[in-house]
Amino acid sequence: MFVVATAGHVDHGKSTLVRALTGEEPDRWDEERRRGLTIGLGYASTTLDDGRTVAFVDVPGHRRFVPTMLAGVGPVPAVMFVVAADDGWMPQSAEHLDALTALRVEHGVLVITRSDLLDPDLALAEARDAMAGTPLADLPAVCVSAVTGAGMDALRGELARLGTLLPEADRGADVRLWVDRSFSIGGAGTVVTGTLPAGTIRAGDTLELGPGGPQVTVRGLQSLGHRRDEVAAVARVAVNLRGVAADEIPRGSTLVTPRRWRSVGTLDVRVDGRTDALPEQVMVHIGSASTAARVRPLDEGHARLALADPLPLRVGDRLILREPGADRIPAGAVVLDPAPPALRRRGAARRRAEELAATPERPDLPSELRRRGVAHVDDLRAWGIAIPVRDQSHRGWLIDPGHVAALAETLVEAVREHDRADPLDPGLPTEAARRAVGLPDAALLTAVLDHPAAASLRVEGGRVVAGDGPGLPPAVRAAADTLAERFRVGPFDAPTAGELSGLGLGPRELAACERAGLLTGVGPGVWLGPGVIGEAVRRLRELPQPFTPSGARTHLDTSRRVVMPLLEVLAERGLTRREGDDGHAIV
Repeated sequence: MFVVATAGHVDHGKSTLVRALTGEEPDRWDEERRRGLTIGLGYASTTLDDGRTVAFVDVPGHRRFVPTMLAGVGPVPAVMFVVAADDGWMPQSAEHLDALTALRVEHGVLVITRSDLLDPDLALAEARDAMAGTPLADLPAVCVSAVTGAGMDALRGELARLGTLLPEADRGADVRLWVDRSFSIGGAGTVVTGTLPAGTIRAGDTLELGPGGPQVTVRGLQSLGHRRDEVAAVARVAVNLRGVAADEIPRGSTLVTPRRWRSVGTLDVRVDGRTDALPEQVMVHIGSASTAARVRPLDEGHARLALADPLPLRVGDRLILREPGADRIPAGAVVLDPAPPALRRRGAARRRAEELAATPERPDLPSELRRRGVAHVDDLRAWGIAIPVRDQSHRGWLIDPGHVAALAETLVEAVREHDRADPLDPGLPTEAARRAVGLPDAALLTAVLDHPAAASLRVEGGRVVAGDGPGLPPAVRAAADTLAERFRVGPFDAPTAGELSGLGLGPRELAACERAGLLTGVGPGVWLGPGVIGEAVRRLRELPQPFTPSGARTHLDTSRRVVMPLLEVLAERGLTRREGDDGHAIV
């Protein structure tokens, strides 16, 4: 199936043409039939000679129903543009063309109707002149009469050819169905309709009524009047829902894949044309939705939109910008960033415009990472960025390679600056290191530390330390050397608190010496040399096993103040075991 929207001035024969092509009545409501014009959106379909099915979305041509028209053409990739031979190009013809140009619709057929009433060449020439310079400039044209049947076979042929030109939809994409009708059916409950531009909906699926909204269950599906177990894009679809009332789903609502979309209230766009042609307030149309928005120009081609009602938007979405209270469409726009940074500093808007000028209009992972530096895969997917399967060692965070290099240099300098300011406390705790380089998660530190620019750094004991740091202050180093000479003579001769104080070694200095591998703390206020544990095990093995603390004290030539915490350390490390009430044995 492929889907085509009608376009053209009121009473130019759009619905009559659809009826002649399909044998179905697109004007389904009594008022539409009574008044002879399309007020809501009509739908009909037919199977072409090549076996393809084309579904038509018949939109109103009257100027009072421009928002309804926009709701119909918004999700549809192709158009059947109708101009009556006996009336020619008219104001609503131009307004419909403006909308299609804003959406950059480039596939379709130009149909000159009522060719039995007047020579169609003049109307065709007018249409060609009006469409010049737009994406629809080169549409194939067919002149027809729905009354006599003239040209209808040629039109069917052009529609068949059109079906071969449309790009294939991504049937595995996340679902975003813009609702254009919602109603209740006795015995079935709530039914919504829309054009599915991408993805697949299956009976039994759970969807969200808007991102983060209530979840609803797909009770059943119809497409082109037939029940389906699943419907894949691009298609017209009716969805029977469980868990929601029809009046809770107005036109412009969305059914979306759970947890894959974000509601966007502020976005940066590239505008077709110049931003100085836009009013301060516009109506934004996408799919079947519309909302007011405030415009903040960033430069002549880019703007920031603040939406009155957040919408599920992604990079690359096309928007129609309409002047409030009027039919004029001054521009279309494409979403470049659905999660833009705040603009607080002087000159921020200009710098932002420079960034956006280099931003592609289609989702692109390298571009996103270059611009953001760091991003989480959940955010990127919500913005429409495809994520390849890759190592998830950074807890889902991705980082731009160029950004890593800059962060590595920043982290090296941050560690060195800290060490210069406080040599007794070398290195930064990992959390402080994360803050120093502005990373959102400490898991990303490994990416920074693995960069060659951070080769001088390593992680030790939960801290990022520099292998080429300044080392201990000379006075502390000299005190440690004095103790080293003492321990060479008596490895278990722990200095008293007064002796440590006399050497200028307070708690911070002692902790720094231990981190530097010059001292070993074996208990509160008990400090020995760096190899004391191994030496204790070697000497205590010389004793008959098991041995007592008294025997150990005598053999090691030390005091009870030292031997008791030393034995506790040996036991904690699994180097000794308890035997009896007071016995110890080397394992």
